[in-house]
Amino acid sequence: QVQLVESGGGLVQAGDSLRLSCAASGRTFSSHVISWFRQAPGKEREFVAGIRWSTGSTDYNDSVKGRFTISRDSAKATVYLEMASLEPEDTAVYHCAARFGSTIYPATGPYDYWGQGTQVTVSS
Repeated sequence: QVQLVESGGGLVQAGDSLRLSCAASGRTFSSHVISWFRQAPGKEREFVAGIRWSTGSTDYNDSVKGRFTISRDSAKATVYLEMASLEPEDTAVYHCAARFGSTIYPATGPYDYWGQGTQVTVSS
């Protein structure tokens, strides 16, 4: 059974950095895309960043380009989201998601597996 488990969230101040982890298990993900989404209170879940497991190529939401970096450690079957220069607008529950294939879709529908999420709160 596929399982995605996020960790690393917390309460930080504006300008701080944080690293989220998404530990994947239950199958090999060499032919998958792993993406991070976030959902703020009262808002729809939005795409943050995605990575193709096989090649390591990435894609980002324009709002986080230059501040966030997605990466993966194949040996640990873990995907990371390094977040820098955090802003109060980054406050949300962050979820990782997986889908079979090579297209990084910036929408929730194509993703088959989801983690429970980790809360990130950025104070001003």
